[in-house]
Formats: sequence, structure tokens, C-alpha cells
Amino acid sequence: MFADQRRNIILEILTEKGTVTVNELTSLLNISAATIRSDLNQMEKQGMLIRTHGGAMVKGEESDAVDKKYEIREKKFREEKHQIGYAAFKHVQEGQCILLDASTTCFELAKFIRDAKMRLTVVTSGIATAAMLKENPYLTVIIVGGIVRNSSNSVEGLLGEELLRKINIDVLFTSAYAFNTRDGLSDFSLYEVELKRIMVSVANRVVALLDHSKINKSSIATFARTDQIDHLITDQEVSEEIRDYLDSKDIEIEVAN
Repeated sequence: MFADQRRNIILEILTEKGTVTVNELTSLLNISAATIRSDLNQMEKQGMLIRTHGGAMVKGEESDAVDKKYEIREKKFREEKHQIGYAAFKHVQEGQCILLDASTTCFELAKFIRDAKMRLTVVTSGIATAAMLKENPYLTVIIVGGIVRNSSNSVEGLLGEELLRKINIDVLFTSAYAFNTRDGLSDFSLYEVELKRIMVSVANRVVALLDHSKINKSSIATFARTDQIDHLITDQEVSEEIRDYLDSKDIEIEVAN
């Protein structure tokens, strides 16, 4: 991997997470700590980030909001995510057991579930999602066990694997940092990817909720191959090439409006 490629990935991770450590980057990129430190020092000289003890943080307005990473993500493409959430809600049926990841797009879907008089079991790795849904008496809400990290809405790790394998999941609704036809659904957080792979493996049906900014992008780790996706909901028309590929794999694509 060339230096420019590495630094673009580091910047992408920082933009999403707010902060990152040298150890995290060495694990994610499989590169020596000395090389990562050199990259971070050079990027700081170029005004791309702020070096911290043992890592780095984003520079600019977002650096003042590191502890609000989830809130920052939740504001991005909110209207598009709302449309996708509404379209996804039409795929929820009375009596189902559904699984929601901790993404901000699934949180938009959860808002419609919160207001519905529909008996459902909702399993989720999203802390904010579980807290919101527990107020609906029609719902049985189960939160997946695991590690809660600073500035994260997600439960991470594999402590909840046994629970997930004991429950019959009708539909998994999930989002991703990136999607392309080669890699499928991918993310940069190895902690979340581990759990999402289990989620995909236990669900009878997988519905991907992706706003247009995530389409035809790539990230570090795949958690769902394209052939593991049953339905994809987005907010804009995809390219003819992507649509033809999804059609060839019998993957339904839906544009929310």
C-alpha cells in the first residue's frame, strides 16, 4: 500500500471515529507502528489532523465534538435515511423477530417501529435504539451483550454470539460504511464487523439500508458478501452496472421516495 493510500484510509477512519490510536491503525492496516507514527506526524504537518498521545484526532470543528461521534453521523443525510427507514418499515410484519444493527439508518427505521401498534421482538446492538424502543409496550426488546466503547452507540465484540444463535431471526436490517459489488457490505471498525458477521449468519433474510453516499465505495473489512444480501434499499437510483449485477444475483433493489 502506497503512503497516499494509507493516509487516505487513516483520514477516512478519523472522519468517522473522531479519534484513533496507533495500535488500532496497526491492527486495521497490518502496518508497523513506526510507519503509522511517521504517517500521523506527516499528516499533522500538512494540517490534516491533530496528534495526540498514542494516536490522533480530527482537526477542525469536529475535533470539539469527538464525544458526539454518533450524533455527528446521525445528522448526515438525515432526510435520506428517514426515507430509507420508512421504506424499510414496510418490510416489517406483525409477529416477526427482527434484528437491527446500531447504524443511524436503522435508528430511523426504529422510529417508525416505536410508533407502531405491532407486536414484534426486536433484537439490537444499538444502545440508543434499545432505549427508544423499550417505551413501546407492544415490543419485546432484546439488546445484544458486549463491549460499549466511548463515543459509540454500538455494542461490540462477540459476547452476544451465543444469544444471537439461540434466537430465530426473521429479518436483519443493517447498514454499512460502504458497499460495492465486489466486497459487499464493509466497514472499517473490526470490532463492529465481528458482530455484524454473526448477525448476517443467523438471519433468515438480510435487508441492507444504504444512502447514496455509501454506494460503490469500499472499506477495510467485509461483513456481508453480496450473495448474502436479499434486499437493498437506497435513496437514489444506482448505476445500470450495479442494478444489472444485483438483478443477476436475484437481489431486490428498492429506491425510497
